[in-house]
Amino acid sequence: MENENEQSIVLGDVEVLRVVEWQGPLVPSADFVPEAGAELWKANEEWLAPDHWEPERDLAVVALQTWVLRSAGRTILVDTGVGNGRERPGSPRFHHWQADFLGELERAGVRPEDVDLVVNTHVHADHVGGNTVDEAGEWVPAFPNAEYLIPAADDHWFGPRGGYGKGLREDDRLLYEDSVAPVHRAGQAVLWEGAHRIDEHLTLESAPGHTPGSAVLRLDSGGDRAVFVGDLLHSPVQILRPSCNSCFCMDEAEAAASRLRILERAADTRELVLPAHFGGAGAVEVRRDGAGFALGPWGGHRPV
Repeated sequence: MENENEQSIVLGDVEVLRVVEWQGPLVPSADFVPEAGAELWKANEEWLAPDHWEPERDLAVVALQTWVLRSAGRTILVDTGVGNGRERPGSPRFHHWQADFLGELERAGVRPEDVDLVVNTHVHADHVGGNTVDEAGEWVPAFPNAEYLIPAADDHWFGPRGGYGKGLREDDRLLYEDSVAPVHRAGQAVLWEGAHRIDEHLTLESAPGHTPGSAVLRLDSGGDRAVFVGDLLHSPVQILRPSCNSCFCMDEAEAAASRLRILERAADTRELVLPAHFGGAGAVEVRRDGAGFALGPWGGHRPV
């Protein structure tokens, strides 16, 4: 494709477009997935580097990206990245972040007014920041014609009813106030729990642990299957060892259980797995390997 930040595949009757906001080495592997151990990264260096790991500095490579789905006549965004100009004092990497997210979307043929639905897989800074834009000093929805699907459990936890995450991190209050509350004020927020059918091809499913309301989006169309897993997976090493959580998982036992359940189904039903932060091809098939899992082919089906 002309723009290296874009990648398209077709799954059944759904077009899937990947728009990358930023990609690069971000955090030491031992901090990123603490339980994985250096030996697991080293043993898989041949394929982890360079798309998922920079061995020289021992840094995990991370992509910040949005999946754009064209399904049943609608344009749908899965997560919206970091967003520009945010106050994130507890997250130095994202504090006053500046990127060209909306520009990347427009170059991919998606104008803000074209978006019909935004899916936030969970309420973390790098998944809801692009929900809004600064308009004359006021945060307003970036996509004026869209409904925003937000997990009810996350909206409660990170919002005022949950004490902005019980006040554990000031960033939680800030991200809710600049990236979620404005969507509520505009009447564009739709809260859901358990499961939520979007259309004949797409269904949201709760997969808690990473956050209280963490969710996955399932695609089933024309014999093709895929699952957008959000932050259940931060690195491919977690496919090899599903018990290993990222440093960002809030309930480690629940996150590991959700991860195992999603990977088992993906392997058994041949679902393409599309995490929020994988570099490289960004999507991978998962196979059973004895009592565990192995990585199958990278990428998708039927390139556009």
